Amino acid sequence: MMHGTQTAPPAALAVSGLSHFYGRRKALDDVTFAIAPATFTVLLGLNGAGKSTLFSLVTRLFATRQGSIRIFGHDIGQAPGEALRVLGVVFQPRTLDLDLSVMQNLMFYASLHGIRAREARVRAQAVLATIELSARAGDKVRDLSGGQVRRVEIARALLHRPRLLVLDEPTVGLDIKARAAILEHVRALAAAGTCVLWATHLVDEIADGDDVAILHAGRILAHGPVARVVGEAGAPNIHAAFTRLTGGAETQTSDGSA
Repeated sequence: MMHGTQTAPPAALAVSGLSHFYGRRKALDDVTFAIAPATFTVLLGLNGAGKSTLFSLVTRLFATRQGSIRIFGHDIGQAPGEALRVLGVVFQPRTLDLDLSVMQNLMFYASLHGIRAREARVRAQAVLATIELSARAGDKVRDLSGGQVRRVEIARALLHRPRLLVLDEPTVGLDIKARAAILEHVRALAAAGTCVLWATHLVDEIADGDDVAILHAGRILAHGPVARVVGEAGAPNIHAAFTRLTGGAETQTSDGSA
């Protein structure tokens, strides 16, 4: 009697052999890594390392020419609709309409995803409660603080209930208190089962329990649990591991020090 073998669930994000050029300049060089569902992974790299290029390919702003990207098993080149349906994105530039209210921004985005108005309002109220901004639903976005705007962008990205949330330098321009609040909110989402890929150049946004992928000059130099990456680099901590792996490059902390 034959027993069926259980196959492992697909990775939340699987990147394989990914390269990308701007003219003759190679921005990504044979990038390969995968992240498991319901994990919090930090993509750590200096400005110019290739983080935003990688995000542009994952979100299909750029077409993939070399290599492949799969989101929960869906190839983004061959089945973009299925792949993007389970993906939520927070881009580095602010993208909300400043003259619309928080709720109007969320309702507009929901309509783009084909979510009917009644259901959209229920979902919008739920995500605003999650990010503790229910009281600001009727306020114009321009009247919010930078940290609150970021939280609304995260709420918007969650409206269609993605299984993978990717955030490109989401704390840029925020003060230390607002940074900490955003990280706390997103970590809570990960703890509740949403897979998160968090891109940053700030080493102090990494916690000991995270997975980390170090991207430098377009290449993935290490990927895995923080303790393993630190141990394999023969370093005392993730900051020192980054410096050792990159041959002397210095990350920053959120107070601006190296």
